[in-house]
Amino acid sequence: MKTWVWFVVLAVVSWGAYVPTVHHGASAFGGGRGSFRAFLFVGVAYFLMAGAILLYLAMTKTEPLVISGKGATLSTFAGLCGALGALGVIFATSPRFGGTPLVVAPLVFAGAPIVNTFVSMLWDKPAKAPNALFYLGLVLAACGAAMVLRFRPT
Repeated sequence: MKTWVWFVVLAVVSWGAYVPTVHHGASAFGGGRGSFRAFLFVGVAYFLMAGAILLYLAMTKTEPLVISGKGATLSTFAGLCGALGALGVIFATSPRFGGTPLVVAPLVFAGAPIVNTFVSMLWDKPAKAPNALFYLGLVLAACGAAMVLRFRPT
């Protein structure tokens, strides 16, 4: 199996566990009023992970620690997008606002790839127009989320 596939598996498993875990974390802070505290500790985890990776890179010299302005700007914007998404998930699953992981996660994880597809196509324009089956696939992704929501366990 190609190396990148393992990283995809890592992301799928991590993000798949994220929504129910953060929901229970926020709840453990005291019902519907723990969302900001949960978000704070999600940020702490990002900070610790980034620090550990930076330390690893410095010790192993795996990658040069050269930072470009464009790379820093775009990566920071990407981090803000991720943080806003995390904040949205945390508040959506808060008992205070009424969402549950079984409802929020299918919407997020079916909707995000559709948005990703259009953002990617705007950023890196395809050489030729996508096949009609491509658009059918996007519709099926949305239908899949609808089916997961309609027939979710109660």
